[in-house]
Amino acid sequence: MKKLIALLMGVAFVAGLSGTALAQSTTTAPKEEKKMEKPAAMPADKKPAAHNASGTVKTAAADNIVVAGKTKGKDSKWTFSVDPKTKIRKAGKDISAADLAAGDNVSVRYHEDAGKNVADAVTVRAAKKPAETTKAEPKKDETKK
Repeated sequence: MKKLIALLMGVAFVAGLSGTALAQSTTTAPKEEKKMEKPAAMPADKKPAAHNASGTVKTAAADNIVVAGKTKGKDSKWTFSVDPKTKIRKAGKDISAADLAAGDNVSVRYHEDAGKNVADAVTVRAAKKPAETTKAEPKKDETKK
């Protein structure tokens, strides 16, 4: 009798598992794919990707800045457009692009717009001090002769 009950329990268990497996494998009709059209222009609420460049100012005018630096170990030169929204700071003070001098060490945050690099922020970094090449000589004791 115990064997018969165990056999019935096993058959019920296998039937339950197979019913569950069949219920999960039923297929449904494929959904219609909606084609999304890409907008022709970037939405007004989405900002363009920001990039960074560092180097020295070669030339500066009221509407653009030319900066020379290195990208991936190679010498590069960038021309940045400057607009009224561009923030330019030197020694903690706001200045204009025309106030930049050739040789100023700068860091530029910019974005691309219609194939042009447009400067968002330009920060003039303090000039690096040259390392001392001579060590301070010890003072000579003048009492010894």
